[in-house]
Amino acid sequence: MHELLSPAGDMESLKQAVMNGADAVYLACKNFGARKFAENFTNEEIIDAIKFCHLYGVKIYVTMNTLVKDNEVSMFLGQVEFLYKNGVDALLVQDFGMICLLRERYPNLAIHASTQANTSAKETAELFYKLGCKRVVFSRELSLKEIEEIKVPIEKEVFIHGALCVSYSGCCLMSSMLGGRSGNRGECAGSCRMKYTLKYRERIIAQDKYLLSTKELNTAPRFKELLDSDILSFKIEGRMKSPEYVGFVTRYYRNLIDNYGNVVNLEEETNKLKTLYNRGFTVGRLFNASDDEIMNIDTPNHIGLEIGKVIEVTKDKIKIKLDRVLNQQDGVRFLQSGKGMIINYLYDENKKLVNSCSDICYIDNKVSLETNDSLYKTLDYKLMQDLKKLPDRKVPITMRAILKAGEFFSLEVNDGVNTVKVTSGVVDVAVNAPLDEERVREQLEKLGETPFVSTATVIEMGDSVFFNIKDINEVRRKAVEKLVEVRENVKNEVVINNVGLLPVNTSLDKGLTCRCFNTNQIDYCLKLNYKRIYLEDKNLYNEYKNYQNIYYKVPRNRFIIEEELKRKNLVSEYFSFQNYDFLVGDYGLNVMNIYTAYYLYKMGMEAVTLSVELGEDEIINFINTYIKYFGKYPSIELIGYGRYENMLIKGNILNIKENDYKYTLINDKNLEFPVYFDGVNTHILNYKRSELENIETLKKYANIRIDFENEDEKEIEKITTKFK
Repeated sequence: MHELLSPAGDMESLKQAVMNGADAVYLACKNFGARKFAENFTNEEIIDAIKFCHLYGVKIYVTMNTLVKDNEVSMFLGQVEFLYKNGVDALLVQDFGMICLLRERYPNLAIHASTQANTSAKETAELFYKLGCKRVVFSRELSLKEIEEIKVPIEKEVFIHGALCVSYSGCCLMSSMLGGRSGNRGECAGSCRMKYTLKYRERIIAQDKYLLSTKELNTAPRFKELLDSDILSFKIEGRMKSPEYVGFVTRYYRNLIDNYGNVVNLEEETNKLKTLYNRGFTVGRLFNASDDEIMNIDTPNHIGLEIGKVIEVTKDKIKIKLDRVLNQQDGVRFLQSGKGMIINYLYDENKKLVNSCSDICYIDNKVSLETNDSLYKTLDYKLMQDLKKLPDRKVPITMRAILKAGEFFSLEVNDGVNTVKVTSGVVDVAVNAPLDEERVREQLEKLGETPFVSTATVIEMGDSVFFNIKDINEVRRKAVEKLVEVRENVKNEVVINNVGLLPVNTSLDKGLTCRCFNTNQIDYCLKLNYKRIYLEDKNLYNEYKNYQNIYYKVPRNRFIIEEELKRKNLVSEYFSFQNYDFLVGDYGLNVMNIYTAYYLYKMGMEAVTLSVELGEDEIINFINTYIKYFGKYPSIELIGYGRYENMLIKGNILNIKENDYKYTLINDKNLEFPVYFDGVNTHILNYKRSELENIETLKKYANIRIDFENEDEKEIEKITTKFK
């Protein structure tokens, strides 16, 4: 049994998802959801949403999938407890510290590790299973084959449709570094949908193109393979999309699931989908799409469905040869010019006003089009009107009525899980006209606008009995109300543990660490007695590994982490750290609160690098809070100087030379981002080197790490002196 999981950015979208066949929906409260700019749900609306979903047998998952700062933990737990007590079926969580804390505090609350938790390795899925997570949402970069190779008894969830992040989710700092809007905090500004220029040294390779903009995921062409897989939940992206979009895409995949991928009218339905939202479609990394098949560098916006060609343009009118129907009130876009309009007036080939046309037509030239162009439909008015009408969804029930003279009339209603029973007055012996069994059945099955339909109505009826039809109707009404109440209030038992966090062995770990790229840098930093020196070049590490302070910076997002580990490691992925010694956590672990640090220490990590999205005041608050809770100093590193990695992208989407560091991406503000391809992933670095300002205070409580690039000995000494 597969689950179809649909998005809901508001109550209207939620109803569209449910009534069009979703098995589960996911949504967010006003805080802690990774789509902060969706309308989202108040607490009162959440209660209504839970009842509505449960009434139709639909599960409801709430996204609490942002990173949580220490001053927010109390509010976070308060929101969790509210959801838990009101019967939410699961929470999606990114923050590792919160996942661990929730599993201890609320043992029978289902936790799903969200896609931002970046499960792209076997060992990560294994860790979340050991922690007691019910489900993981796999990274969109994993292939179906890789997911099926992960033999962990945990529920598997994958995205099957919608917008794709170009970067591994949870690994993107671009929006945060450019404008302070953190994708990890639900505030992504969509930096990947902007224009960029790619340069190699001083030569322009591509100019003003949407070089980081992906197509929309659409797995319909390969859906049968998903149905044959061990993936439980098929997830649709779209909490920022319209209710009509949510309803249609839910129906689109419900059709595929119910018909085992064999949908006769799939092409026609896909064409409708193109008018709703379409950046070009890709089957994604799930089915090993190439870099070119993933990207659409020409436009980041809705393209629509091609319906014809402009064959003549005058100042007043545009003449079009149509391949598909165009209706009044449809929205259109001229592809090459990028101009768009709503068709307020539509004329046939004789320039007479019409409501619809499918051959030669004219429209008013209100966008000042000057040349012939391709015409795309971006809004199908009739389809949108049709989608606003919610379809019926009925819950199958069985009914059993007992009418025997001298006994109370009783009605039992069963939905497959719950049974409710209502009794009424005493059944009489018929004096004149005995009650007809079919008449009783007819009255009981008059379920009208209720959510129910009877699939079997059993009537146990004595001979020659009478009972008032009005009273039969009243019993049916009460039974339905009772069943509605039972279904709306399905809740797990609420179990809340007091969690005592015992201090772990950490010590005030201060000094300088660094990352080096060449032998000159390494040799000089060894002389300067850096506490730890991180190397990401495997050959360099092998050359220097016998030095006690040399650590290997493990490449990020490899399918099997264990194969990459060396004797001492700087790591950015979550796995069972207690199985290894000499591990330091990099900032890719997104350590934003003391709970994440605590659980990492508890699992054996010797030091952790704090999230680079924390401000310096927040870092000091982290240190003070940790000391207050545990009476010890945390063992932390801070990036004191260096260039952060803004994006980590699977593949070579920019088609650049491997391990060549002379490429830059330039945005519309003329900021230059170094970029390189390591043979597996593309790395986009920040446009500037960041530097801690309050160094005199911070170096008293933390290791300060310096990420060198191409600095020579003189520059290294100068930077070292400044931070020592």
